[in-house]
Amino acid sequence: MGFFDRFKKDKGIELTAPMKGKCVSIKEVPDPTFAEEILGKGIAVIPQDGHVYAPADGKISTVFPTGHAVGITTADGAEILIHIGLDTVQLNGEGFQARVAQGDRVKKGQLLVSFDMAFIEEKGYCLETPVLVTNSDNYLEVVETAAEHVAQGDVLL
Repeated sequence: MGFFDRFKKDKGIELTAPMKGKCVSIKEVPDPTFAEEILGKGIAVIPQDGHVYAPADGKISTVFPTGHAVGITTADGAEILIHIGLDTVQLNGEGFQARVAQGDRVKKGQLLVSFDMAFIEEKGYCLETPVLVTNSDNYLEVVETAAEHVAQGDVLL
C-alpha cells in the first residue's frame, strides 16, 4: 500500500430498497417533517406489496410499538428510519405486524415488518414510505437512486 492509497475516498455505503415500489423524492412527500428533511435525508417509496426488508446488515435500534416504523443502525454506522406511510401512527398498530424486536441483529433482505396495504388505504392514509438516513450529517452527501421504480434489494441510497 502506497502512501497516497490511504487517502483514497471510500465509495460510501449502499442501502438497498426495503420494498418494491415507485420512487418519490423526499422533498415531494406531503408531510413537512419528511419533505424538509428534518429527520434526515433520503427518499420515499410507494410500496407495491406489504413487506419491509432490511436495507443492510445491522441492528434494530427501534421498533415503534405501533409497527408503522422501524430504525436500523447498519454495520457501517448509518442510522436508517423506515416509516411506512404518512400519519399511520394514528392506526395504533392496526394493519402492521413487526417481525423483529429492538436489539435484534438483521441481515440485508430480512423481513422486518408486514403491513396490510388495502386496510391502510381504506382508512385514508397515504402509503408513501420515507427511507431516511437520520444521521445524514455524518456523510458528505446522501444520493438517492435515479430509478423510477425499484425492486426489493435494488440500490436505493
